Amino acid sequence: MSILLLILGVVLVVAGVAALLRRQLLWGVVLVVVGVVLLPSSFVGL
Repeated sequence: MSILLLILGVVLVVAGVAALLRRQLLWGVVLVVVGVVLLPSSFVGL
C-alpha cells in the first residue's frame, strides 16, 4: 500500500508542477501540497 501512495504522491507533485507551468496557480499549489502530504506518509507506513 505504501508503494501505491508513493507513486500517487509523485504523480500529484509532477501534475502540480505541470499545472504551475501552465499558469494554473490554484490547481498547481493544491496538487503539490497534497502530493507532499502523501509522500512522507508513504514512508511512515500510514
